[in-house]
Formats: sequence, C-alpha cells, structure tokens
Amino acid sequence: MTDAPSEFGRRAAASYLRELLLRPGRYRRVWEQHAVRLRPGAINQLAVAEAVAQHLWNHPRAAGPSDVVAHQLKDTVARALSGRLVSRSALQLLIDTFGLTGQEQERLWRLWSGSRSISVLAGDNPLSPESFSAVARVMGPRRHQTLSMHDHVYVGPDGRLASTRTTQVIEAIADDVDHIPYLYDTSIVTLETGHGCGEVSGSLYKISDGIYGVDIPLSKTLALGETLTLEYWTSYHYPGDPADPAELEYRRAVMGTLENFDMRIEFHPGQLPTAVWWAVWDGVEGPVLDQELVSLDNQHSVHRYLRSLERSVVGFHWSWAPPPG
Repeated sequence: MTDAPSEFGRRAAASYLRELLLRPGRYRRVWEQHAVRLRPGAINQLAVAEAVAQHLWNHPRAAGPSDVVAHQLKDTVARALSGRLVSRSALQLLIDTFGLTGQEQERLWRLWSGSRSISVLAGDNPLSPESFSAVARVMGPRRHQTLSMHDHVYVGPDGRLASTRTTQVIEAIADDVDHIPYLYDTSIVTLETGHGCGEVSGSLYKISDGIYGVDIPLSKTLALGETLTLEYWTSYHYPGDPADPAELEYRRAVMGTLENFDMRIEFHPGQLPTAVWWAVWDGVEGPVLDQELVSLDNQHSVHRYLRSLERSVVGFHWSWAPPPG
C-alpha cells in the first residue's frame, strides 16, 4: 500500500469515513460524547480529535507520544475528513479509534488506494428514459436471472441521495456467463464492486436515450444453473438542487420477474422527510399508479419486502414539505 493515494482515492475514502461517522450508531456515539455543541448533519472535528486522543492514551503506540491532546490532532482529523490529506497512518488511527468492522476497513482501504474496482461513470445530459420494450430490444435475451436482491439506500445530511449498497444473488440461465449489465441514468455515479465481482473497465454503452450501461465482470464464469452472490455500491453525484424530483425517490425497475426483493431507505437523522410513500409507477416514464403513506422506524428508515415482482417499477418517494391536506 502506498502512502500517496490519488486525489480521487483520498476524497472517496474521506466521503465514506464521514458517512460512517454520521450514521446513527456506535461510531457516532464515540465522538458525540465529546462534543460540546452539535450541528445537524455535521461532524464535530474537535470531538473526533478528542476521541482519537483518548484512544492513544488508552492504547499507546511504540512510536509517537501517548500524551497528545485533542487540539494537537484537530488539523490531522480535519484534513482526513475533508480528503485534503489522508495518510495511511492517519487513516489507520481513525480505524482503530472507532473500531471499524473488517468489511468497512476493507472498503475504506480500497477507496483510499484508488482501486480499479471503483469506476466513475458518466453519460450525456439527462434525457427521458425509454420504455421497457426499448431497453429489452437493445440488450437482447437475458443470460442470468436474479434469485434475490437487496437495496440499502442512504440519504445524506444534505437531503441528497448518497449511496446504495446492493447485494444480489444471480443464477446463470445460459453457459459461459461472465458478466451482468449494470444500468443507470445519465447522472454521474460512482460504482464500486465487491464480493463476486471483477474489476469494471468503465466503458459505457448506450441502451436508449437517457439510459446507459456498463458490464460488471463476474469473479468467475458461470455454467448453466450455477449461482453467485454479488455485492456492489453506487454513489450518486446529481447536479443542481436536492429538491429535484430525481432525488426525491428511489425506484427499482424490473423488466422480467424478480423474486425476493428487499428495499430499505435510511435517512440521516438531521434531515428527515415529512412524508414517505411506497409507490408503483406506470413504467419508467409513467405516473404513479398506486401509493401508500408509510412511517419511519426508530432507525429513520423505511423498508419493504416483496416475495415476487414482475415487469414493474416500484420504490419509495418522499417530500421535505408538509404533505397536502
């Protein structure tokens, strides 16, 4: 591992670290207990520095002083959380202080090193998506089916779509299946592949107006009937206003049949919507056909599990303003 990650690697690692420290839970409690003043959606950097200092007092290192105080660490913390300068030693210190899980550490180091499994994907200016039939016509017959899919979506403290972690179990319905298509609209996204996936080349192909794709290579070539579990993350970089309709919903479009689909939207506690609906749309371009007002749980999230889904567009949409009536 190098001590000089790329600018993209530094900023990607810093963004993921901020996301972890802002989420409700153990990591956030570690630094919040040292904060004199809290602001919604913001990390108190001095409180993080205090947590790091206490960790060093309790776990002195062979190299370096153990009597360091928080103010001496504040600049290091600020540079790491902003992505301006994230050295390997600073990142390791933050990992140790907050006790990140093995999976979180692995992802953080991949981001920091600028692994080729992370691809920034961009198309043209946004255009209206085509219908299901147009997408199916360009893509041709499917070579795999999805046995189960879970989308865990995180909406950040600024009210914008931040990221989606997707786990997907696929089964080959043909021989020699070595990739699956990943579809997205023309807004810029960052795709990071994990378990079950190979390295994405980043090359794009046009599916229809407003819909582009990239192939996600599989970690192994599947024979007919073989299955594989995939994990990948999508981060969003929508331009403009977070009140744009594209950022007030998260939808999953299914062209065929999908079994065992699970969707969860988690909102930052400092930026909660005033209303959330589970909805079914009339295709990709059509209006809402049916919707149901739902409530946030005690983890600031909404959730829906569907045993089976066929040729549908479903998901959640929300509002930051009081609902009508």
